Amino acid sequence: QGQLVESGGGLVQAGGSLRLSCAASGRTFSSDAMGWFRQAPGKVREFVSAIKWSGGTTWYADSVKGRFTISGDIAKNTVYLQMNSLKPEDTAIYYCAAKGRDNWYSLYENRGYNYWGQGTQVTVSS
Repeated sequence: QGQLVESGGGLVQAGGSLRLSCAASGRTFSSDAMGWFRQAPGKVREFVSAIKWSGGTTWYADSVKGRFTISGDIAKNTVYLQMNSLKPEDTAIYYCAAKGRDNWYSLYENRGYNYWGQGTQVTVSS
């Protein structure tokens, strides 16, 4: 069974930075890509960013483009999300997810991922 464990969340003032980490183990090793999603109170879980292991191609939601950077260390089976210039509207629970090689749904969609972490809270104060 696959397992994803996020860390690095916390409370930060607007304009500050945080770096989230997601360590993968088990069947998530065979994933094609890794993604970050977030869910704010009362809202649906939304796509934030993704990275393809092969080639390192990255994707970002328009709302975080230019402020967030996704990266991965395949030797450590870990993916990171560097978040700069944080805004109060970035407050949410952030989830890491692994996309299986046989999952043909879009990486922008929740159903495009086979494994999910438990989430880490990010709170940005104004």
